[in-house]
Amino acid sequence: MSDFIAAEDRALLERHGLADYDALWALELPAVDEPNTERGGWSSVCRLELDGAAYYLKRQRNHLTRSLTHPLGEPTFARELRNIQRYRELGIPALQAAYYAERKVAGERRAILLTRALDGWADLYGLGQTWDDLTAAQQQAIIVAVGELARRLHAAGQLHGCFYPKHVFLRAQGEGYAACLIDLEKTRPLRFGRRDRIKDLETLLRRADAWGEADVRLFLKTYLGDDAQLDAWWQRLALRRRDKAARR
Repeated sequence: MSDFIAAEDRALLERHGLADYDALWALELPAVDEPNTERGGWSSVCRLELDGAAYYLKRQRNHLTRSLTHPLGEPTFARELRNIQRYRELGIPALQAAYYAERKVAGERRAILLTRALDGWADLYGLGQTWDDLTAAQQQAIIVAVGELARRLHAAGQLHGCFYPKHVFLRAQGEGYAACLIDLEKTRPLRFGRRDRIKDLETLLRRADAWGEADVRLFLKTYLGDDAQLDAWWQRLALRRRDKAARR
């Protein structure tokens, strides 16, 4: 994969001498969390701020994923970049990439992915921790935004594959909320129709602990666009939520 740099970010990165692989790889920044050492490699994330713009700088060594098209493996960031670009082409709100490059250095497969930080946004998991502090209007607006995002995702023929509340980000916008997705590494085209769609929704709803029955029904009504199928989808998904609660 050739180097990628977003037109919107090129001038800023060039002004700071950071529009190339070597400069970004050499940056010394504190990690925002513990490095990921799965897959037999290493992957780390740092925060980068430039003239008021914020990014997340992701760097990895030998952190590979294998597939039929890449049997010897490729950096997981390469797959994530392709999915970020696909979402953008399909009009699915998601995080945005500013830069990508990969190199082979001293026998290592190295990759860099720079994404724009979602400052001013909050993930659905965090909002769920303070759900009762929100007004009823705010709660309903959030649920509607998430339902519309899920509908847009599936209407575009995509399965997120990791549709957890912590991967759904929201920001107040007028009287409502805007919503977008992060963590696109596992996304893929919908292959199994309703079964795939339910898989994504189950992942979300089983972890949306703050949502009651009325909230889930509002989400499903927004997602489905009408009430015709509401009861059938409710019975399937609500049963899973009850099973989870019973196991606690």
